[in-house]
Amino acid sequence: MDRPNVILNAGMTLDGKISTIGGDSKISCEEDLKRVHELRAKVDAVMVGIGTVISDNPILTVRRAKGRNPIRIVVDSLGKTPSDAKILDGSAQSIVAVTTRASEKEKNRLQDKGAEVLVLGDEKVDLTQLLEHLRKRGVEKLLLEGGSTLNWSMLHQRLVDEIQIAVAPKIVGGKKAKTLVDGVGVRKIADGVHLEFQSSKIVGENLLLTYRVKGLTNDSENK
Repeated sequence: MDRPNVILNAGMTLDGKISTIGGDSKISCEEDLKRVHELRAKVDAVMVGIGTVISDNPILTVRRAKGRNPIRIVVDSLGKTPSDAKILDGSAQSIVAVTTRASEKEKNRLQDKGAEVLVLGDEKVDLTQLLEHLRKRGVEKLLLEGGSTLNWSMLHQRLVDEIQIAVAPKIVGGKKAKTLVDGVGVRKIADGVHLEFQSSKIVGENLLLTYRVKGLTNDSENK
């Protein structure tokens, strides 16, 4: 499959949480936020799920660094991205990927806000089709800033090439607090996603860990 090179980036507490039970996801330090913006400036597109849009309302532009804004992509099966979401503010190109379950009313509403709407899949957005479509449009590097659900879907389908995790020196606990991935999980370690350590670096108060995902054959890497 010819698709973009995908980097999953996330900020995480020492106990593996990406947000608290109250939904607070302001985990990263200022130095790491600058790193994320520098990373956005180097990619062609940045992608989140509808859950992240609703809980965090991110703008996903480059502000703490110099560079162009990436294409902003929302994986949103039912087309429920709010009209006042920052991702629809017109400051950068926005794409909302929906399924056939999204109503014409919702699709028209999103288009009226300036977003491009792609219908890919029936029950859930077909992530493979989405990435192939993006690659055909010239997207070579994609930054995944998803929440637990989208992160799991992308990893489980082996659609992530690199993972950058900024571990913050904080512990927040909470059974219902969001972790890096959720989903159904696997029963055996052998069936999980296996990683190869690449590097570690101190960024402000955070520890940045970089891994490559093992066992991938991404055609785009060889072009």
